Amino acid sequence: MLNPLTQVPLERLRRRTSVKWRQFPDDVLPLWVAEMDVDLAEPVKQALIDALDLGDTGYPAGTGYQEALAAFAEQRWGWSLPVDRTALVSDVMLGIVELIKLVSGPGDPVIVSPPVYPPFYLFVRSMGRAVVEAPLRLGRLDLNVLEWTFQHVKTDRPVYLLCNPQNPTGTVHTVEELTALARLAETYGVRVIADEIHAPLVSRSTAFVPYLSVDENGMSLMSASKGWNLAAMRAAVAISGTDDLARLPEEVSHGPSHFGTIAHAAALREGGEWLDALLAGLDDNRKLLKNLLTEHLPEIGYEPSEATFLAWLDCRAISDDPAAFFVERGKVALMSGAEFGSGGAGHVRFNIGTSPEIITEAVRRMVASR
Repeated sequence: MLNPLTQVPLERLRRRTSVKWRQFPDDVLPLWVAEMDVDLAEPVKQALIDALDLGDTGYPAGTGYQEALAAFAEQRWGWSLPVDRTALVSDVMLGIVELIKLVSGPGDPVIVSPPVYPPFYLFVRSMGRAVVEAPLRLGRLDLNVLEWTFQHVKTDRPVYLLCNPQNPTGTVHTVEELTALARLAETYGVRVIADEIHAPLVSRSTAFVPYLSVDENGMSLMSASKGWNLAAMRAAVAISGTDDLARLPEEVSHGPSHFGTIAHAAALREGGEWLDALLAGLDDNRKLLKNLLTEHLPEIGYEPSEATFLAWLDCRAISDDPAAFFVERGKVALMSGAEFGSGGAGHVRFNIGTSPEIITEAVRRMVASR
């Protein structure tokens, strides 16, 4: 199968109306938000066409999405996902909000490990909760810092938000790290909620470990939206190792889109070949970006990750605010690392879910901006 990242020319991308292509003027190359520059996988496209032809535009029903995810998890990760302990939610972050409310009380703080996905801060604070940081160390979970934080956080019902794989660093947490985290959570009575939206985007040479496979008391949110570029069709699956999801308010189930459940299920059941071609393309793009930076911008630190379509660049040698620097001088839009919490200042997140030509042009512009 052809590499999905090489099939959409820039002139057609600029006709798109999503936020990636409308946030900045046309002379800016947008590599900031987590949208990929791909066409829909054919099975997903056909499933949506079939639904339109049928006029199947009502409300979602049944467990087809969860069953497709369970089949995918068994095939790809060797994990038996408990379909009877799942619930449909509108998307991963709104699902996280509902799970936080389910297992903790108003005002209870939430622990995160920065640098991490900015909505972890935005959504938690919008709930009136404090965010407690237990920063990563060299891009990985710092178990000593986590233990100290779990022990000293001032709440009877502590919650820890885990990003697995990690956004923005692309780190894939190992079974040893996750097992140690689960032990700490059990010791200190912490409920771990894992954002595993990037799970399908782990390189085939690396093992992804679902958090619930090591912690029967944990909770997880999964979705096909990142793996197959389906953000416009909202749906996600909440999973619990316990019976907690039975207590979710009924209105939570009203959020997912029927088109979302159709598209996501089709991606998981029939989009494996497309996904494998994408993963191979992402591996190539990581190597390309590393080679370009090494040759032309060696002052920028970058180590290719094992997952996601995001690259985390250390630009402290160039600017204290590299995102502003590159968009103003080079017309390249990258996401500011400062938004990812402690450890993010001086960094940018660079979206490599695009063509090699666009990556090459972005680096050319970054070089010219100095």
